Amino acid sequence: MKLDIGGEEIFEVPIDALWNALNEPAVLKKCVPGCKDMIAEGGDRFKLILNLKVASVGGSFEGEISLSGKSPPARCNVTVSGSGTLGHGNGLATFALEPQPAGTLMRYSGEGEIGGLVAGVGQRILKGVAKHLIKQFFTSLRRETAPAPPP
Repeated sequence: MKLDIGGEEIFEVPIDALWNALNEPAVLKKCVPGCKDMIAEGGDRFKLILNLKVASVGGSFEGEISLSGKSPPARCNVTVSGSGTLGHGNGLATFALEPQPAGTLMRYSGEGEIGGLVAGVGQRILKGVAKHLIKQFFTSLRRETAPAPPP
């Protein structure tokens, strides 16, 4: 089953701060929903261990994420693949950052292919789950990149 995502998000931090956060494994581990571990495998490749719930079914996944086509601090491609108790999937996403007067605009788009048990819940439900997970990611990323309050 094919799944497409895309959108825009505004962050109230400078472009360099957002770029650095998006390239910091410790930050990503806190932001990726269900991420239990993110293990460096060299370069910009990481092994991911996730526990996720899709619809009413939960399961664990192991996968790989790699960053490529970097053009700091403006653009990056993200490739993911994985499998687990609920099925398997892979995808490719791109994000582009643009400085704004009050922060940074992120445009993102991607597509993925999902198979196995998880694909049985249907495309409408999966699209809703994907939107929810993306929202969780951006909420966490905002929290991680928020400037420290003044003393």
